[in-house]
This record gives sequence, structure tokens and C-alpha cells, in this order.
Amino acid sequence: DPQALPEELARRETLKAKLDEACARLEADAKAQTEAARPAYEKKKAVYDAKTGRRGRAPKPPDDEPPPDRQISLTDPDSRLMRRSDAHEFRQAYNAQAIVCAEGSQLIVTTGVVATSADAPSFADTVLSMEDTIGLPETVLADTGYASGQAVRKLREKGIDPLVAIGRPCARRPYDFRPRPAEREPRRITEPWRLAMKDRLETTEAGDLYRLRKQTVEPVFGIIKSIMGFRRFSLRGLAKVTTEWTLVALAYNCKRMARLQTA
Repeated sequence: DPQALPEELARRETLKAKLDEACARLEADAKAQTEAARPAYEKKKAVYDAKTGRRGRAPKPPDDEPPPDRQISLTDPDSRLMRRSDAHEFRQAYNAQAIVCAEGSQLIVTTGVVATSADAPSFADTVLSMEDTIGLPETVLADTGYASGQAVRKLREKGIDPLVAIGRPCARRPYDFRPRPAEREPRRITEPWRLAMKDRLETTEAGDLYRLRKQTVEPVFGIIKSIMGFRRFSLRGLAKVTTEWTLVALAYNCKRMARLQTA
């Protein structure tokens, strides 16, 4: 085609279009985060304006411009840079969720995938997704990463009783024989729902029920990673990754049901 661009120029035009699309997505994400953070800012601003005398530094309004160091993948724009902890490296990743039956079967009852490292924002939606499939559970057990007042309220409105850890239930493992670290002042808890949840988990009945979480969902992820060998997604895009994670959960359930039949 005599009207076609040379190969090198065509490659540059394609790359430029991808970069423009990535910049537009970063700007859209920044604006969405600003709108999500605006109610909290307005609440803090109202409290600050109501104070008299020495008020300290005024709350900073959310910025709708992406920071200069914000990054995005050109091959998988839906994914995000995440890391497991401060001791691990950043990876382009998704956050795969699974809800597991704690009544003995250890079957995965529903799954979800989000493009954020935080677990709390998707907690209620993942649980409520069972309403149109197998039905909602009576009780949900979740670790401290899922602690969210909004999620707890949404679940309770649907008649679900959430038991969510508030901080670490055991700051030191009983079998850790290393020198005890210096004592640190525990984080102050002020929200009423957190205080109520903490007091409830200290009761014998709720504490025994919550301890089922560690021996229910943690082995499932261990089997998927170590026994089945699934440690990374092969597809790209949130929709395709969600389908892939669903297939992994189905494969695990088939393996688990075959194991239950022979037991």
C-alpha cells in the first residue's frame, strides 16, 4: 500500500496511541479517587472550621491530578502495582478473593477479583454476590484487612453476622522463641463499631468461631499455590482474569469433592 506509513513510523504511532490512552486512564482514575475521597475531606473540613482558637493545619483537599510517579501497564491497564508487604517487591497484579465454607467441606462458595491491594472495599460486595446463587450465609469470618464499618453495616442490613478481627488477635506467635521485641503502644481504637467488635471477639463463643477462619481459608490458598501450582494469571484484563480465577476455584472444588467422597 503506497499510502501506508513506514513500519517504524507505524510502530511509533501505535505506541503513542497506547501512551495517550494510558495517560487518559491515569487521569480518570485520579478524578475517581478524588470524588471518592471528597466526602471524608468535607467532613474533616467541617470539623476544622467548627473549631475555635488554635486549630492546627487545615486538611488538604484531594488532588484530581495523578502524581508524577503514578504508573500503569501498557499491556494490561486493568492491573495495578501491588506488593504483599513492605518487605516484598512491587508486582503488576490483581487481588484474587475467595469465600470458603467453614462448616467442614472447605469448598469455595464464591470468588472475586479486584484491581486494588486493599481487601476491605470489595468485602461486602463479594459476600453479597452469593445472594443470587447459593444464598447468603448467616455468619462471615474475616481477618483484619477486611475491617470496614461500611461493609459491616451493609452485611448486617442483609441479616449477615460479620466477625472481623480488629488488629492482631495474637501479637506474638506462641512458638516464637526469639528475643521479645520492645513493647509498643497499641493502636488506639475510637470507632464504636470497632470497639464493639473487639469486645465481642474476646468472648469465648465468638472467639472459638473466629478461630475457624485460619484453618479454613488459609489451607485453600496453600493448596491452590503449592499443590495445584497456580501462582500467576496467564490472561490479561480484569474480565479475563476473573474468568480464569473462577476456573481455578472450580478445579479446586472438583479436587476437594473427590477427596471428600473417598474420606
